[in-house]
Amino acid sequence: MSIANMSKINIPTNATWKQSGVTIAGGNGNGSATNQLHWPYGLFVDDDQTVVIADWLNYRIMQWKNGDTTNGQVVAGVKGQGYGLQQLQYPTDVLIDKETDSLIICDQGNKRVVRWSHRSGTTQGEILIDNISCWGLAMDEQRYLYVSDDKKHEVRRYQLGEKNGTLVAGGNGKGDGLNQLNRPTYLFVDRQQTIYVSDYWNHRIMKWNKGAKEGIVVAGGQGAGSALTQLAYPQGIFVDTLGTLYVADSGNQCVRRWTQGDKKQGTVIVGGNGRGEEANQFKGPSGLSFDRQGNLYVVDERNDRVQRFSIE
Repeated sequence: MSIANMSKINIPTNATWKQSGVTIAGGNGNGSATNQLHWPYGLFVDDDQTVVIADWLNYRIMQWKNGDTTNGQVVAGVKGQGYGLQQLQYPTDVLIDKETDSLIICDQGNKRVVRWSHRSGTTQGEILIDNISCWGLAMDEQRYLYVSDDKKHEVRRYQLGEKNGTLVAGGNGKGDGLNQLNRPTYLFVDRQQTIYVSDYWNHRIMKWNKGAKEGIVVAGGQGAGSALTQLAYPQGIFVDTLGTLYVADSGNQCVRRWTQGDKKQGTVIVGGNGRGEEANQFKGPSGLSFDRQGNLYVVDERNDRVQRFSIE
């Protein structure tokens, strides 16, 4: 997720959201039609509430315009599954680089990060980074790109065009030490280039300050569980201007919030009503974001939909 438009989002610490979400993409069963998704993962919400979604099992990136909840548009991966530059394979995350009006995509199955022009009619991408088991992406205000590698258990920062990058989190083998990660997935980077990492198998969120040799546990880290001090298989993350952390807690079917003042335990803000298909339920929340108004967007992976929860 890029912070170019995220750094403007200021959500009150006592904010609440409607508990029933509205489906703004998919929700018509799994399939490859333009009104369907199939196990979506990461998403990016643009300033105009346009949403781009990594449609994992359809090997494509879908764009859904605000107000048109009927059909999306394929904006990358136009030729189905494969290795060619017109193709994607199991994409997990996507962001929009405003400077070049392009999509940056974690093409996980092809072990590469690719860039596609966001202009209509684009039929192929270009490889930015290859030989990387990427999962999550973020971009800071200086347009450095951050990529998590879920096999090397590390996060690297790249200048666009650079192939090797700089290690900025993990990189000390798989483990639960403060200098280690165990399958890092989604990322968030703030204005200070502080990196927040969803440390999936460690059931925790790690914060790595710029230049730090080890991270700080800012949520979870008490083993997998449903207590307010715990997480279970965390995925998408977001940090607002007040430093409040939001986490898609996929094992507990909810989104949790950790405020700066209470690092020990989080609170459930939406979901938490068991695994299901109702408007107040999830089946594996994954990607997570907000728009400028503070409305919450959650990718509901196994329900093949994206839900928007309006701020109250």
